[in-house]
Amino acid sequence: MEHVLVVPTPVFHQIGHFQGFSTDTARYLEELLRPENMSYRPRAEMEQDPTFKQLIPYVVFRYTTQSGEVQLFQYTRGKGQGEQRLHSKRSIGIGGHISSDDSSALSVYDEGMRRELAEEVRIETPYRASLAGLINDDLTEVGKVHLGVVHIFDVERKEVYPREDQIIDSGFRTVSELLQDREQFESWSKICLEALFA
Repeated sequence: MEHVLVVPTPVFHQIGHFQGFSTDTARYLEELLRPENMSYRPRAEMEQDPTFKQLIPYVVFRYTTQSGEVQLFQYTRGKGQGEQRLHSKRSIGIGGHISSDDSSALSVYDEGMRRELAEEVRIETPYRASLAGLINDDLTEVGKVHLGVVHIFDVERKEVYPREDQIIDSGFRTVSELLQDREQFESWSKICLEALFA
């Protein structure tokens, strides 16, 4: 049975509840990633328990052309991906749960993000990583039990490829194209697009 990293929702609320996007990552992560606030609990239970938030690294790959046009890696979630509530939705984020298997690492969060990326995509280009913000969406069933930590990976070349069969129709698209199609995207991607790229 998979156990995933969670933090108590009341702790998140004490730091400061928000709906949508927050760029105040240092304040939230310093508190949420304290050992006394983190625990590993059965994923199946946590998917239905809004008293905990599952912490999810959410990586957005950004490519900027020489003329300054910004393109993002995007894909459609196939029906075999873990979270049924997101099937067939488009997404700009790669990531997933941090599991108890990651807990032997020095930083469980960083190790969990590294493992998820390695499982889902091949990154065949140098990149520069930065922390962009947090996503909270209490308006959807999925969002009520998850808290997203958004990382931007600025890639030198558009060489990011899916490893999983369930990442379909993938590739880089211009931000303007993605914003036009925003209604096709899962809520976290829509929040990201509007907060960071609109």
